[in-house]
Amino acid sequence: MLLAHGRAKQTSATWPASTILAAGVVTGLISPIGTWWVLSLLAMLLWALGRKRSGAWLAGAGSVWLFVWSTPLASHWLCAQLEAPYPALELRAIPPAEAAVVLGGAVRAASAGRPFVDLSASADRVWHAARLYHAGKAPLLVLSGGDDRATSEMSEAHAMGKFLAELGVPTQALLLEENSRNTAENAAFSARLLQQKGIQRVLLITSAMHMPRALAHFQAQGLEFVPVAIDQTGPMSQRGVLAWLPDAGALERSSRAMKEYVGGWVMRWRWQR
Repeated sequence: MLLAHGRAKQTSATWPASTILAAGVVTGLISPIGTWWVLSLLAMLLWALGRKRSGAWLAGAGSVWLFVWSTPLASHWLCAQLEAPYPALELRAIPPAEAAVVLGGAVRAASAGRPFVDLSASADRVWHAARLYHAGKAPLLVLSGGDDRATSEMSEAHAMGKFLAELGVPTQALLLEENSRNTAENAAFSARLLQQKGIQRVLLITSAMHMPRALAHFQAQGLEFVPVAIDQTGPMSQRGVLAWLPDAGALERSSRAMKEYVGGWVMRWRWQR
């Protein structure tokens, strides 16, 4: 299968590895489990130093923090702050554009022992891209997502392209952006490819929770990007006492939302420098 590859030249838009690492560390530490882990370590240190009351207070604070964000009620509230401006739209309500950008984070490439593309919880964005193409909303799909040569033999953009081809999207309608490692680079490198083709109006396809940060990065590139969010959390299914009981799914959603908040803070910090 032949796919059109667009190699955007990496310039100042590329994030330094140190910044990417720092953002990852901060994201991990501010997540519910990360915060609980840090507070527990500090509590044990204080206990060992004889400050048992302070240690007990920190251990309790960490447990409360983990409990709160493990509950469906708190998790749903946190996610709703990000997703509310970007509800799911019927196909007829989505305006046509010259192209659509599909952000990575949705699939993993095939590998030894796993011959097919592996879909993640965010794979709705790839399905939705195929819907939009077949509905005549965008004649060109720009697939944005790089790779880690240590763990994958192909870029995520290439993996998305293989899956979209299986969904009936012709390869000539796919343009791959294979350099990006994060949302800022998704925006910079995809915009460069679009500008090279003279495209100005673009649909931006990503998960609703990710849309606020993604749209800010893409709009900064000077093109007109129309948000098309998918994968909304939806209404909370738990009611009554169940909404206050810890749930693994709620904890995972809280962690994803906190990652978006941290990413937004890092973005604003870089822009203010």
